[in-house]
Amino acid sequence: MIDPKPANPATAAGTNTGTNTGTGPAGKSAGRKRRFGGTAAQIRSTLTFYKVLAYLTGTMLLLLCAELAARYGFGQYLFAGGTNAVTGQPFGFGFADAEPPGVLGGVNLSVAVLIVHGWMYVVYLMSNFRLWSLMRWPFLKLVLLALGGVVPFLSFIVEKRVHAEVEAELAANPQAPLRY
Repeated sequence: MIDPKPANPATAAGTNTGTNTGTGPAGKSAGRKRRFGGTAAQIRSTLTFYKVLAYLTGTMLLLLCAELAARYGFGQYLFAGGTNAVTGQPFGFGFADAEPPGVLGGVNLSVAVLIVHGWMYVVYLMSNFRLWSLMRWPFLKLVLLALGGVVPFLSFIVEKRVHAEVEAELAANPQAPLRY
């Protein structure tokens, strides 16, 4: 017959023994150790890069929405420089008719906003992937991060929550990023 063994004092005190004994904060198992894909310095620098890109991409998305409203709602493009097609006078900066062209020459800033936001979104996605892979989050978190660059105002909201979550996870798991 098997003799019963006394309870381990470490288990009775609630310390982590490596066994899955229940759930802890945020639905994570209390027995499972949290591991990150990088050091705390790598995670914090990636978080800073993500934060900067979240604000820039969100701002460019708001400019893009304003540009699309001007184009499709009012038939106007944003131009800098060129010549007024009707009067022949120099055109400085402002909105002009899209069809027929209200400005000859000059820089179409509406198209520039489209291009800049597109490329900035690509870099934003790279920062999302880097942060997601270092934090070892589930795939749906990556999808939520990616939506921040295409839904107006969402990048600001998601960035604030992600920043707080990353800092909380780093503080709650000081042993997790110690890899090297």
